[in-house]
Order: sequence, then C-alpha cells, then structure tokens
Amino acid sequence: MSDALKHECGIAMVRLLKPLEFYKEKYGTAFYGVNKMYLMMEKQHNRGQDGAGFASIKLNVDPGERYISRVRSNAAQPIQDIFAQINERINNEFDAHPNLKEDVAAQKKQIPYLGELFLGHVRYGTFGGNSVEAVHPFLRQNNWMHRNLIIAGNFNMTNTTELFNNLIRLGMHPKEKADTVTVMEKIGHFLDDAVRKLYKKAKAKGMTKIEASPYIAENLNLAKILRKSAKDWDGGYAMAGMLGHGDAFVIRDPAGIRPAYYYKDDEVIVVASERPVIQTVFNVPFESVKEIDPGTALLLKKDGSMSVSEILPPLERKSCSFERIYFSRGSDAEIYQERKELGRLVMPKVLEAINYDTENSVFSFIPNTAETSFYGMLDAAQNELNKQKNEAILKEKETLTPERLLQIQAHKIRTEKIAIKDVKLRTFITDDSSRDDLVAHVYDVTYGVVKPTDNLVIIDDSIVRGTTLKKSILKMMDRLNPKQIVVVSSAPQIRYPDCYGIDMARLEGLIAFQAALALHKDRGTYDIVDEIYKKCKKQTELKDNKVVNFVKELYEPFSDEEISDKISTLLSDDTINAKVKLIFQSVDDLHKACPKNLGDWYFTGNYPTVGGNRVVNRAYINFIEGNPERAY
Repeated sequence: MSDALKHECGIAMVRLLKPLEFYKEKYGTAFYGVNKMYLMMEKQHNRGQDGAGFASIKLNVDPGERYISRVRSNAAQPIQDIFAQINERINNEFDAHPNLKEDVAAQKKQIPYLGELFLGHVRYGTFGGNSVEAVHPFLRQNNWMHRNLIIAGNFNMTNTTELFNNLIRLGMHPKEKADTVTVMEKIGHFLDDAVRKLYKKAKAKGMTKIEASPYIAENLNLAKILRKSAKDWDGGYAMAGMLGHGDAFVIRDPAGIRPAYYYKDDEVIVVASERPVIQTVFNVPFESVKEIDPGTALLLKKDGSMSVSEILPPLERKSCSFERIYFSRGSDAEIYQERKELGRLVMPKVLEAINYDTENSVFSFIPNTAETSFYGMLDAAQNELNKQKNEAILKEKETLTPERLLQIQAHKIRTEKIAIKDVKLRTFITDDSSRDDLVAHVYDVTYGVVKPTDNLVIIDDSIVRGTTLKKSILKMMDRLNPKQIVVVSSAPQIRYPDCYGIDMARLEGLIAFQAALALHKDRGTYDIVDEIYKKCKKQTELKDNKVVNFVKELYEPFSDEEISDKISTLLSDDTINAKVKLIFQSVDDLHKACPKNLGDWYFTGNYPTVGGNRVVNRAYINFIEGNPERAY
C-alpha cells in the first residue's frame, strides 16, 4: 500500500504444558517460552510498530513471591526494546548468581519473566494515542490472585461511549474512556462477581480462606464471565486475557472480523493473529494450525486443559478482506494464492486499458507487498500473450517463415523493477511546500527501461487517500516518459471508513469519496450532500439496529468506472505528460479471490455490526461540520 496506513495489532500467547525442567533438558534452556514469544512477536512485526508489550505469569508460586511480570515499550523498535530489557534482567541475575544457570527451580523463583504463561502484543496506535500507557497488555491488579486480569487484543469497539456509560451505571469510576480500558473493566467486574460467589460457596462447604483459593481457581467459569462481559460489545476483536492464577482465554468477535489461530500439542498451546507465524516458529504443518471460530473463545485452565466454547451466537461470517489483500503476511499458503488471484482477476481490465498491446507495455508493482498480486497479473498476461502468439501463427500459417516464427515466439511480457522506495528519507519539515517536495522523492525510479511508446502498468495493493500517488509516484513515473501510466489496485475502491481496527476514520481523506463529491459538482447534483447530512442527523438518537448507512446514496448515481476515471483526474495534473488511468478490482472478483473472507464494508458500506452504520453516518456529519474528531 503506497499510502501510509496503520496496520492491525497482533497478539501472541504461549502456554507451556510441561515443567520448565523439561524445556531445559530438551531445548537447553528454561527460557524456551520467552524465546518463542520473541520470535512470534517479531514475525508479526508487520502488524505493529508503534508499541509492543509482553506479560508473563508463573504458576504455583508461594505467597510473597512475584508471579506477574510485564514490560511495555513505545520505542522506535519496541519489540527489540522490550526483549533487550528482559535479557538485561536475566543476565543481571545470572551475573549476580552464577549457580542459577543450572538450577531451574531457582531461576523461576528469582528471575522475572520466566513462567509458564505468556502474552504478547504488537500495536499500531488508533484510539488512545501512542504513549506507553496506551500499549497493551493492560493490567488490572488485585491482591486476590484470581482477580488479576491482563488483557491484550486486536480490536476497536464502535460503542465505546455506551460501554463506558454502562460501567458508570455499575457504580464504577473508569480511569479512561479508551475501548481497551472499558472492555477490561467489564470483564473485571464479572470476574470479581464470580470470585465472590465461589468464595461464598467455599465458605458454605466449610473451607478456610486459604483452602478457598484453589477451589475458586478450579471452578471459575471463564465462558460464563465472557458471555456476560461481551453481551453489549459491538466491534471487531480478537482479544486475549490471562488471570493471575493461570487461567487464560482468547475470544473472537461473532462476525470473525479480526483473525486468530491456535495450535496445541503435548508441550505447548499457542495463539497468534496469523497462521504462518505459528507454522514457522513451531515448525508445524498448515493443517495443524486451527482457526478460532467466530463468536467462540479458546479457554485454558490452570491445569493445562483446553476447551472451545461459544460465547456469542455467530453472525454471518465477514472476516476482514483487507487481511488477505494487505495486512497479513503473504507467506500464508491461502493468502498467497488469494493475492495471486486478485492480480489475475483484475488483468482483463488492464488489457482493455492498454488495447491488448502487450508488446509495448511494461509491468511492475509498488510497494513490495503488491508483489504477489503482480505475479498473478503476470500469469494472466502470459495467458493473453500465448493467445496472441497462437492467433498470429494460425493467421500466417500459409506464409509463415522460420524467421517470422522466431519473431513471434520471442515476444515476452516485459517486467521491470520500476519503483524503489528510499526508506532513509523522512519528512522533517512541516510547511506544505517543503513537505511536498520531499515526499516526491520518497521513491526512486529505474531509468532506461521504458520507451515513449510504452504503457507503464503498476499494480498496488490498494489506493486509500491517493496522496503518495499524486505527490510522488505518478510524478516519478512520468519522468520515464511513457505514453500512458496505468495504476492498478488489487483492492476495490475504498469508499467508507473502517471502525474495527484499521486507521481509516475520516471520510474526506478517502480519494473515492473526494471523487464522488467532485462528480456531483460536475453534474450540478451537489444538493445531495446536504440531503444526506440531514438524514444522518435525524438518526443520531435512534437505536443502532434502526440506523441506515445513508452515505451509500452519495455513490449510487455513478458507476465504478465513472468514479475511477474521476480519481484519475484528481490524482493527475498539468505537470504530468502521460495519460493516467486508474483501475480498481471489482467487489465481485474480490469475493471470488477471497471466498472465506467476505468482509467488505470499506468498499460497499455493508457493515457487519449494527454500530458500523452509526459510525459511517457520524463520520459524514463530522465531515460536513468540519469536526476533526474520530467517529468512534
């Protein structure tokens, strides 16, 4: 994605099922779990660069001994920073106590971060800013071991204000309005309630307070706590939690918007936001890694037993297709094929744009994450070229000479590495004219491979705001002096904000939205802008399930091609000599390529939860009123 866009957060969890001595004997270190967590978090670095956090729990410790450790960072390299801190603490203990290296029991007692249960998080800041206090995991502390709650997740709630007000009605005084805090306090409320009820039962059975503690741990019903807590949640989430005594859970939203996968053998239980992370770090095959079903929770008890329980009735599956297009690592076997298919399916539009002139066309991609779709586009281009060769041979078969046959067979699809991003460049000047000049040099281009008679075809993952295209990429490509620049998006037009995790909150920032406004101005129908505003305002007091997405009406008069052509006009100007053409994937072809991930609300406006319609209408109201606040 050439536009700057924040990614999804990522979670990682490891539960060791054997004593630490087992890992010391088999793998040479009792820090096996810590090492695996480092690898899992680094393998999900693509999902977060604003912050990272790590928490661990030691099981079965004596009173007075520390059993929860947590470290968080918002440094430039946050994952490396937190594990450097962990490593320093470990080495300091080893330096001070040389005999510790072979005494695993003493290591567990004296060294922080060494435990049996681990939770990690990598984060891009959306709600709540980028301070270290906003970095997961969050910790709710209590002197009762069972009431300690650690939460980390990949989520956004559309109804944070409602959830916050619910906490106030329960008599609580939340310290923040951020969705992570409200969610954690809601779970914490029902956790406290469950612990109190179990304690009363333990007393009725004649147990002492000390005897009640293991009884509570054994009988705590995590599924019931989560059902009560999640009843009013509206959003996309894959959320992980740990209790101080050693229970843990991972819950996924009912529409399956945010991804979560797990693996279990007799040594470990592992959870991550992406399947290939588990495959690589634990060297297990594709089929051994399972997906957590929408609306369900993976439940881990202190004794190491695992179960899966439905928490909320599953909705129609609307897993985020942006995960497949861009966010998730392309090393996943399914995602790799889906991205190739996205490139293949968009190729007919490309061939039409270049008038099937494969001989005078150069194909490339930008940025590197679009490379897999590029391969799919090439497969389709090669099929077209083979067809052209066959037609030429059949047409000329009566007069075909060996020389002409060689000429036909020598025709190849021309591919080049056109754009190279200079990652060292940073925009450090704030005034607009200086910034624009610097942004224009973020990408370098390869000279000498494009002729003035060529079409230059560049595929991108998606086009969100179009800023980088307009201010940098198109200008750089035009320096190569092609006849036509064709920019291909493997994703459809992004028309609506996302409210489930991606940082796309403002409508006016979307180039497709700008194009629709411009078309209404061109056609003298701009009155509809105010009409939609009035409809949205009327719905502000309605219940979520009564709210309709009226922003769809802005796009209804126009075909996809009309909006694409207007985007082309908006992104090019008089300084660009080449003809500019933008091509977008169709929603139908997106669904063909990614049949298991049909979440498409940013393209279609069909939000999978009732809160989504309220968010898009609020975003529209904010646009009209010039309100810079987020819509959720």
